[in-house]
Amino acid sequence: MSRRLRLALAAALGLLLVADQLFPPPLPGRAAPHAQVVLARDGTPLRAFPDRTHIWRHPVRDDEVSPRYLEALIAYEDRFFHWHPGVNPLALLRAAGQWATSGRVVSGGSTLTMQVARILDPTPHTLRGKLRQMARAVQLELRLSKREILGLYLGYAPMGGVLEGVEAASRAYLGKPSARLTESEAALLTVLPQAPSLLRPDRYPDRARQARDKVLARMEPRWGAELVREARQEPVIAQTVREPLLAPLFAERVRREHPRQPRVETTLDAGMQSMVEQLIASRLSVLPPRVSMAALVVDNATLEVLAYAGSADFADESRFSHVDMVRATRSPGSTLKPFLYGLALDEGLIHSESLLADVPQSFSGYQPGNFQANFSGPVSVSQALQKSLNVPAVEVLDHLGPQRFVAQLRRGGLRLELPRGAGPNLSVILGGAATSLEGLVGAYTSFARSGIAARPRYTKNAPLEETRMMSAGAAFIVRDILESGGPLARAVEGGVGVRRGIAFKTGTSFGFRDAWSVGVSDRLTVGVWVGRPDGTPNPGFFGANIAAPLLIDVFAAVDGAPPGPRLPPEGVSQAKICWPLGTWGEDLPPALCHEQRTAWILNGAAPPTFPDRLRGGAPRYTDYRDAESGLRVRAGCAPGEMRAVEMARWPAALEPWLDTGTRRHALPPAWAPACKDAVAPEAGLKIVGVADGETIRRAGTGPAPEVRLEARGGQDTLTWLVNGVQVGRMAAGRPLLQKFPVAGPYRITAMDDAGRFDSVEISVRN
Repeated sequence: MSRRLRLALAAALGLLLVADQLFPPPLPGRAAPHAQVVLARDGTPLRAFPDRTHIWRHPVRDDEVSPRYLEALIAYEDRFFHWHPGVNPLALLRAAGQWATSGRVVSGGSTLTMQVARILDPTPHTLRGKLRQMARAVQLELRLSKREILGLYLGYAPMGGVLEGVEAASRAYLGKPSARLTESEAALLTVLPQAPSLLRPDRYPDRARQARDKVLARMEPRWGAELVREARQEPVIAQTVREPLLAPLFAERVRREHPRQPRVETTLDAGMQSMVEQLIASRLSVLPPRVSMAALVVDNATLEVLAYAGSADFADESRFSHVDMVRATRSPGSTLKPFLYGLALDEGLIHSESLLADVPQSFSGYQPGNFQANFSGPVSVSQALQKSLNVPAVEVLDHLGPQRFVAQLRRGGLRLELPRGAGPNLSVILGGAATSLEGLVGAYTSFARSGIAARPRYTKNAPLEETRMMSAGAAFIVRDILESGGPLARAVEGGVGVRRGIAFKTGTSFGFRDAWSVGVSDRLTVGVWVGRPDGTPNPGFFGANIAAPLLIDVFAAVDGAPPGPRLPPEGVSQAKICWPLGTWGEDLPPALCHEQRTAWILNGAAPPTFPDRLRGGAPRYTDYRDAESGLRVRAGCAPGEMRAVEMARWPAALEPWLDTGTRRHALPPAWAPACKDAVAPEAGLKIVGVADGETIRRAGTGPAPEVRLEARGGQDTLTWLVNGVQVGRMAAGRPLLQKFPVAGPYRITAMDDAGRFDSVEISVRN
């Protein structure tokens, strides 16, 4: 080769390289339009987001496509794809000769690389356009590998209408991933890009079948006559093209969090998601207008989100369909109570059977009430949590401290939003803060993960963010209480664990605005929210009657694994404790152990009952009796010999609630006549207007009897209760008119904020 020729070739090559740099091909991710698809864990499209030209495309790799399709594509479109430099001169000469002799196009001379070039940079069907297409093909071959070029074709080949790429076509027309294409389906999608508008199988099945059979004929030497014959017999049946729409709000969220990623693989389980959406849809007919629902299912082992329903119906704008209530912050109602008792266990403030007072109480002016407006009197921690009682929860929070409680929740990963300008206070435990369903579910996983909470994970490569919410022992005890009623119902005997079910808690925010239910099993944590996203109340909607049934149905549908055995972790044991003292009960005499219970003990600690808020003095005290009569006496007024009796004192607020049997041996006897001027702890308040044991009758068919209730000797405000239900709070000295419409026995109690009380029992008859 002469020096002049070599210089000319070098100059030409240089010009080509300069032109390549000045006019690069519009590769995807640079100048080409960009589309996204969000996938479930098995590759099922959840939702496809079109590019700027509204094209639907599902990115797919060559190793995710059926080998039959790749074989048919290479054999039918470009046999020498792996060998030519982007342009096949022999194919071009053959096509030109056929066109010259017949006057029409008999076969195309375009390689797959040239087809990709035209997809990325459309050119007219002219000689100039063909030359530009060939130049672009050479550019692609210089810049990309054969596999990358093939990948562009798989993702961008026109498939009819707004569909591009083999995966989008396979999903839209055939309802399956391209990895599972049969020989017949592979041949159909191979030929479709040649005339996508004319060969659409959903509109022109006969044309599509004829074109498919041409590909099958070409593949007979490779696939065999028998296989091709069977493939020809398959009918061409395509479903109506429609947008995939599973977990739409979840898909939208993930897409926004990964804006540059055309293919986002998530943790969602497509089958589980469908079941959850169906369960929610089945309840729409009984929901009032504008009410929405949300549900979240998380795998306890991996923290992967398996199902995510952000609204009740994505197609119903009247139900605020586009508001994602998994992320929205709302008042959690009573759903924080399990964390309160768990953290109090870790602080050594309580055990599972600690004595609490479910009675009307004032905490520095804050006077909580229960959801049903009644009170139970003496209750254990287990009973208070199972019944979701408000006053005992506030009592525990008062000892733990609201600031400490909120700080510990935040350290455990549960963020609480407080009203603007407000700090943590006692109302936090009853919904006086805000959090999200996502946050609650992440925190509740701690009850199935030895006290370690974690943030739910939405994609497979998301980091695992874990924080300790409480000790493993506290998590075990609280979960046991929520599951089955505590150790009294199911003791662990002989070191053998017993099968467990679902531990869940409900919650209702103030004014029936939000209904919650969150629960855990061995495998899953599930959360449910029901309400109006605009915050409008829904009277009669509360966690137990609207959210809990959906939660149980979700568990039944998605968690088929039976619960496994579970042993108490280190530091958790069972022990006998006594009321009212709350401490160890094995060696206490009956006078100090009025009621014995079996409790879960953490780290060997059996903390005593909280100090009496209304009355000073030690919980154990010495009282004196007249040796002969057994009546109560004291020095200076005893008629004869005195004997000392050691007693256990119940909190003053609970004395009115003690039953007759407990009162007989828990409270001191009457004072001896010689000591009649002595003042008993409960003295100083007396109900008047109705006598103990009185019978009240309705006058014929007249109105229900009405009684004027009054009390003497109380201070400030009196709380009136009828059969444990608060019926009013009146200033001391003012009467309360109370009707008794139903016949039966009634216990009327009046008590003031200092702990003084009086009770009478009456009977109402018709």
